[in-house]
Amino acid sequence: MAINLRSRREIELMRNAGRVVADVLLKLKNCAAVGMTTAYLNKIAEDMTRQAGAIPLFKGVKNPCGKRDFPAAICASLNEQVVHGIPSEKVILKDGDIISVDFGVKLDGYCGDAATTIAIGNISDTKQRLLDATKRMLDIAIEESRPGIKWSSVAGKMQKYVESQGFSVVRDFVGHGIGTEMHEEPKVQNFVNAELLKHDILLREGMILAVEPMVNAGSCSVKSLSDGWTVVTRDGKPSAHFEHTIAITAAGCEVLTLS
Repeated sequence: MAINLRSRREIELMRNAGRVVADVLLKLKNCAAVGMTTAYLNKIAEDMTRQAGAIPLFKGVKNPCGKRDFPAAICASLNEQVVHGIPSEKVILKDGDIISVDFGVKLDGYCGDAATTIAIGNISDTKQRLLDATKRMLDIAIEESRPGIKWSSVAGKMQKYVESQGFSVVRDFVGHGIGTEMHEEPKVQNFVNAELLKHDILLREGMILAVEPMVNAGSCSVKSLSDGWTVVTRDGKPSAHFEHTIAITAAGCEVLTLS
């Protein structure tokens, strides 16, 4: 497994891409409201991406099942949708919804990728706890990541925390390395299993990781819908998704997807 180690110059370029991602997600978080369509959120993201001189990472991505290419700049996943939800004029945000927005760009040849889950109006206590736990899971990864630490140690703490809150970690989708391409080595799991222990990652200065826990209120089991993209929980219970692109530095860890 060849993992790229990025120079200070490359990290700065990725920080620039990350700022675009962060600015778009902050805008969407601030404007998402009851009555708005997910297609309109996508339009905002596409407009801001173009104004920044960047390229949307997700639009046009090939579908591994032979379905249509991904048609939008953002993934907009509502309630029981875990990831890869397709924005639509027909999907209108309602009070009590949660929407996970995943977004990435390429700028000057380097990528940034992040996600957040947004509460629409007044959400249930369960949904709020789910959002808080998933966000905290990502914070744990950021706090624990530094050179010389094995990723299994970080992932174990992430998993232990979220399961202590009564939720489950999605196994079918994990984070990834990122750089000049959206998906690079290594796989960045949010849980520990035999595969991770066999192919563990020793964190080193210069590694760039997209860490993205996805957490379900019920079972960790998921399935794909007939559109070939949207992934939902099998039990219909809600899911949350948070993500940052981080750089492993001599001092520990730097989040690159911040405004």
